[in-house]
Amino acid sequence: MSVAADLKEFLVSRRAKVTPDQVGLPSSGRRRVPGLRREEVATLAGVSPDYYVQIERGRAGDISEEVLYAISRALLLNDVETAHLFGLARARPRTGARRAPDRVPDGVLLMLDRTPDLPMLVQNGRLDLVAANDLGRALYSDVYDRSPGTPNLARYVFFDDRSAEFFPDWGLIADYAVCLLRAEAGRAPYHRKLTELIGELATRSDEFKTRWARHDVRTHDRGEKQFRHPVVGDLTLRYEGLAIPGTDGLSLYSYLAPPGDHSAHDALLLLASWAKTHAEPAADPSVSPPRTP
Repeated sequence: MSVAADLKEFLVSRRAKVTPDQVGLPSSGRRRVPGLRREEVATLAGVSPDYYVQIERGRAGDISEEVLYAISRALLLNDVETAHLFGLARARPRTGARRAPDRVPDGVLLMLDRTPDLPMLVQNGRLDLVAANDLGRALYSDVYDRSPGTPNLARYVFFDDRSAEFFPDWGLIADYAVCLLRAEAGRAPYHRKLTELIGELATRSDEFKTRWARHDVRTHDRGEKQFRHPVVGDLTLRYEGLAIPGTDGLSLYSYLAPPGDHSAHDALLLLASWAKTHAEPAADPSVSPPRTP
């Protein structure tokens, strides 16, 4: 899939979600497609219909920041969707430049080691688990045990039947995984490993392909996640995600029991005890990337 095609399909999918009533336009008359027409988006954005058509087809060249923001407002895009629009509209292949590897900063590795009571993991934009503390590995033990090399959450969710047992809210987890990969595709559309991963997922999983066609994007900053862990059973944990500055899209995730949830708190204590007897030897920090599972 080309970036121009992604831009077109993203804009078409967002147009389909906005009704005329939502943007103060008359809704009378017969409509062949759901949502807004191209001409209506152009009017709302203050550009000519011909120019908007060229934008939607990926043929408009350099688009000004003002026009992109105007289209974002016309389509009622949220902040994540607006960033995705900018990423697709301004994507350029990198020539002669190499992306930084998934090397976790030493300070973050130290934080993982010094925070043994909370499950913590580092994840890249392709949903690879590139580092974790012992309790984080224990929480995601099923993913680690069933994944050769560096675990990838998208492959686990869409290729491994066990994922539907490990994640009781499998449909929601699958939606999130695809939305995150969509967001990463807007941020780094020419990344070879990302392109290969998306191609593999689309070829082997109809569940992925259906979700990918929706062009939904979102972040994964905070929320709650349910687990059916093979050691401690069912538990619900809150998570917080923080982008790691100075890296190429790495994020640090920590998990904790919700306030007042004594069963989740006890489950984490039990999991921590289990993790101490199953922890792997610490990796040599001189190896790049360090602490890579």
